[in-house]
Amino acid sequence: MHDTLVIIPTYNEVENLEPMVGRILAANGTVDVLVVDDSSPDGTGDLADELAERHPEVHVLHRAVKDGLGGAYLAGFAWGLEQGYGALVEMDADGSHQPEQLPLLLAQLVDHDLVLGSRWVPGGSVVNWSRRRELLSRGGNLYTRLALGIDVRDATGGYRVFSAAALRRVDLAHVASQGYCFQVDLLWRALERELRVVEVPITFVERVHGESKMSGSIVSESLALVTWWGVRRRAAAIGAVVRHGRRLPSVRALSHRVLPPVGATAEQ
Repeated sequence: MHDTLVIIPTYNEVENLEPMVGRILAANGTVDVLVVDDSSPDGTGDLADELAERHPEVHVLHRAVKDGLGGAYLAGFAWGLEQGYGALVEMDADGSHQPEQLPLLLAQLVDHDLVLGSRWVPGGSVVNWSRRRELLSRGGNLYTRLALGIDVRDATGGYRVFSAAALRRVDLAHVASQGYCFQVDLLWRALERELRVVEVPITFVERVHGESKMSGSIVSESLALVTWWGVRRRAAAIGAVVRHGRRLPSVRALSHRVLPPVGATAEQ
C-alpha cells in the first residue's frame, strides 16, 4: 500500500477507464487507485474488477446507487481514510485531468492542506473547449468569488489533492451537495476552517469518449447553493458585529496562494 490514493468515480466510462488507469500507474509509481463505480450499465464496474486483478495498486468500490459525483467521492474518501492513506486525490475518469501532472500537485502537499489543479490561473489552460463552455466556467467561477468573497480562481475544478487531516477537518458527514457544486462546497469548508490552499496551473483536456455529466440541473443547484452560502456568511458577519462587536475573519484573507507557471520567477 502506498501513501497516496487516487479516487476515480465512474459511470459509463468503459472506454476511458483502462487507458486512464494505465497512465496513472505509469506516471506515478507510488500511488494506489480506487475506482468508485455507480453500477454502470456499460460494464465499467466489471472492467474495474479485471484491472484490480491485474494490478495490486487498483481497488474497486461498487455502489448500488447513482447519487452524483459528491456521493461517489464521499464514499471514496471514507474508504481511503479508513485504509490509512495520507493523501487523497480527486481525478476524472475521462482523461480530462492529466495524470502526468499529478506529481506537481502532490509536491505542494508538503506545505498545504488542499492543492487545486487550476485552469484559470496563469499557466493553466483548457483544450478543445467551445467558447460558450469556457465563458460558462469562467462566469461561474467569477460569480462564486463574488458571492463567497474568496480569491480562488478555479473553485469548480475537480483535480485536487487533500491531506487526510484536511478531509477530517472539513466535516464530510454534513456535506450534502451533489454534482459539481460538491467541489465548491469542499473548498468553502476548507477556507472557512483556515486550511492552507494553493492553486497549481494544469492543462484540462476535453474528453474524447463518452458524454459529459454536466446538466442544467447541476448548474442550477450550484448557483442556488453558492448564493445561500454567501448570504449565510454575510449574515454571520453582521451578527458577530452586533452581538460581540467584532468582525469575522475575512475568508478572502485566509491562506490561499497561486503557484506560478513552471519556469516562472514571479513573486508568490
